[in-house]
Amino acid sequence: MMIRRAKTLVLLAPALLGSSMLLTGCISLGSEPPESLLNLTPTQLAPAGSASSASRNEALAIYEPEVPAKIDVLRVPVQVSSTEVAYLKDAVWVEKPARLFRRLLAETVRVRTNRLVLDADDPGLSAQSRLRGVLREFGYDSSNSSVIVRFDAIRRGTDGTMETQRFEAVEQGVEARAGAVGAALNRAANDVAGQVADWVGE
Repeated sequence: MMIRRAKTLVLLAPALLGSSMLLTGCISLGSEPPESLLNLTPTQLAPAGSASSASRNEALAIYEPEVPAKIDVLRVPVQVSSTEVAYLKDAVWVEKPARLFRRLLAETVRVRTNRLVLDADDPGLSAQSRLRGVLREFGYDSSNSSVIVRFDAIRRGTDGTMETQRFEAVEQGVEARAGAVGAALNRAANDVAGQVADWVGE
């Protein structure tokens, strides 16, 4: 098992402490530097030199999603039990997942919808249509050796109408290794981004 123990997000009851000690052989509080960093790469890219223009009503602004505390780190969370979270050994993101996912989502929406997509933090850039949401799951589940990406999207139209929808992708049979989990999360993130892009393009 290749998981390092990290701070959990809940307080363990005394009865759980004994069972959690069994994990000390495969989980560690160490902070050795990883051999490489994980990144998200979109499977669809706009070609070099491509350009677009649109009015504020036609453009779409994509905001960085909110995330729970377990994802707001550079590590890959592992759901060890219903009450315990650890972090995968040697699995470190090059940047926090929320920012990586926003870039991937923006690129996917840009390619699939041919819309002008704004994904910068410049307050001077504005668009009437907006996409934001909550990245609720972005990690590994040790109980069934799977990765899961779950995104609750919120879309605001030019008339102020709000719509929400949940998008999810799960990939099972993934080894608890940094490379395998990173690649699976990249595939799942691209799957979710594609689903969101199709929804936005409706």
